Amino acid sequence: MTVMLGISVRSASQRRKKLLRETLTLAGLVLVLLSARSSLADHNVVPSSSMWPTLEIGDHILVDKRAYGLRLPFSHWYLTQASGPARGDVVVLDSPVDGTRLVKRVVAIPGDRVEVRAGRLWLNWQETETRLAPGGFEEVLDGRAHRLSLEAGGGPDCGPRTLGADRYLVLGDNRGNSADGRTFGDVPRERILGRVLGVFLRQGNFTWIPL
Repeated sequence: MTVMLGISVRSASQRRKKLLRETLTLAGLVLVLLSARSSLADHNVVPSSSMWPTLEIGDHILVDKRAYGLRLPFSHWYLTQASGPARGDVVVLDSPVDGTRLVKRVVAIPGDRVEVRAGRLWLNWQETETRLAPGGFEEVLDGRAHRLSLEAGGGPDCGPRTLGADRYLVLGDNRGNSADGRTFGDVPRERILGRVLGVFLRQGNFTWIPL
């Protein structure tokens, strides 16, 4: 009887140790995955039409969080910094007002003199090229064209002003239906979390639309 009781106690102890090892392994795996999402790559769902026609509501987008440098996980602090963001990049950022996760386009970088009039962009005293395209307009930033919607008007004007060090102006491509840098101001670099590489899921269908 004593021998059986001893075996039972050892067996229970071994089960507890095994459960503890499995729990710690699972917790470690979750931490690694969350750290990777925080610092390396992530995906987000587009919550509004502010970036239409480039992005649609419900689009699943792939975000490269290493694009502008490697961050300390779960923070806005950079361990190493790379160049950028660049004009024309579509980025994910935390709103300077309330921390809401946003998707916008970088239109002006540190040192730029910028102004927005009726949805049209002026950089360094020159109006940015805006041209007719099928279904609307295209805007050209540093030689890269992207779709632009003025169907809801141009939205609020802003500027002229010159951006300070590590400050960026972000706008929505749907200029008349976007709460962006015209209302919440210039965005500090540390609040820009990563660059959107493309859309991988649209209307429930897997696809790849690079940005």
